[in-house]
Amino acid sequence: MGVGVQKVGYIIIKLSLSVETEGNFVTFEANPSHIMRKIIGYRKLMNVTEKADLQELKTVYRNLIKTWHPDKFQDEAEKEAADLKSRRIIEAYHFLVSISPETKALNIEEYTKTITTCGISSMEHKDETLKITFSDGNSYEYFGVPASMYNKLRSAPAQARFARRHIYETYLYRASSKEVVTP
Repeated sequence: MGVGVQKVGYIIIKLSLSVETEGNFVTFEANPSHIMRKIIGYRKLMNVTEKADLQELKTVYRNLIKTWHPDKFQDEAEKEAADLKSRRIIEAYHFLVSISPETKALNIEEYTKTITTCGISSMEHKDETLKITFSDGNSYEYFGVPASMYNKLRSAPAQARFARRHIYETYLYRASSKEVVTP
């Protein structure tokens, strides 16, 4: 089994996975460009580096929200632009916090329990983002999952087993619903 790995800051995304089946090679390729562009764009918007911790993110977020709060502007066009900018800042902050190593470390126990003991209730795949809802009510989003991998997961006789082997620890993920412990 050959694996290509790209390390970007604290995030490791596997780029390709080759599996030998009866002498033939089947290759699944993840295209991390979409999610990486999103992460890089959010970091640029907030003017932070990949090494920013949660405290730095929080400080930068608060300062940006103070600067771009729509109530600070009198002109309607400026107010509308500030509203849009503040929404993007909020989205960026929540996304970067949700994928930070500190947040993952705080939630690893529940994540591990969920992926090892719960079945898959539902799945949704859109734009290389796979959202899995588990029987305990937790939902997680996995980024960079190609349609071919999703189709194999859907058609697998033991979906939870397939996901444990090929999805859960392979792709960048974040909790998308239910309570998440954050500092």
